[in-house]
Amino acid sequence: MLEKNIIQPINDKQVHSHGITAAILRLDLLHPIVSGNKIFKLNHYLAAAKDNAKKGVLTFGGAFSNHLVATAFAAKRNNLESIGYVRGELPNKLSQSLLDCISYGMQLEFMSREDFDAIELDQFSTTHPNHAIIPHGGYGRMGMLGAKEIMEIPGIETFDIVLAACGTGTMAAGLIAGLAPHQALTLISVLKNNYSVLDEIKQLLLEDEIKDKRFEIQFDFHLGGYAKKNPLLFQTMNDFFSTHHVPTDFVYTGKLIHAFYRMMEAGAFASSSKILLIHSGGLQGNRSLHNNELIF
Repeated sequence: MLEKNIIQPINDKQVHSHGITAAILRLDLLHPIVSGNKIFKLNHYLAAAKDNAKKGVLTFGGAFSNHLVATAFAAKRNNLESIGYVRGELPNKLSQSLLDCISYGMQLEFMSREDFDAIELDQFSTTHPNHAIIPHGGYGRMGMLGAKEIMEIPGIETFDIVLAACGTGTMAAGLIAGLAPHQALTLISVLKNNYSVLDEIKQLLLEDEIKDKRFEIQFDFHLGGYAKKNPLLFQTMNDFFSTHHVPTDFVYTGKLIHAFYRMMEAGAFASSSKILLIHSGGLQGNRSLHNNELIF
């Protein structure tokens, strides 16, 4: 999986002026379609499907879901069928993400938002016994165990602070489980008022996986809420790309970059800190933008 060094230094005036060392873990470079953390979160689910002789996988997501696209491609690569339940009624025009899912062989089923939000996974285990169920966003113990492997990437051990965007909490739980004793983790919640995510993270972890781990969740950098378009966010993303040639997405990693610079300006990081930002992928989500907000 790791054929090249994917830890890229962040060298700019702001970082230098605060006396810290910063870098970004480019998980977005691992695969053009199964992007970023999706590679890690899906691996155990797909392996279990094959080990249990399932003919396919079944999962859930929205019309612009990175998770659906990644699952469709990864399932095809593993000779598994895939079914994707999409939040919302069938639109007049499918998003490019959903068209990609279809091109990778995924069967799409559309559900009203009310029904989607009330999903009980057991009902699908009963109606689709030959398909392994992958929860929305890969949330679950197997997704967490895959995400834990991110912390095993060579070079991460040299950093003492890790920053990552947080949505469902699956990757967050894996990062917590994989933290070394000298490391601390700061999670940037991309959803507004997403205070329940701490409990969702804890539900995925055993006591010894979270005991004595140093982590915090920042809830003030959502910039309006999940997938909300924000001029300040777009400016931050464009500035970061102009300086470092690293594309980010407006749902997750753009907010991570915004939070990093705001926290740094506020003195959140001690001088000589070694900070690693995790680029969790998801760039295809930017295709929902149509007004040239981004320069990349």
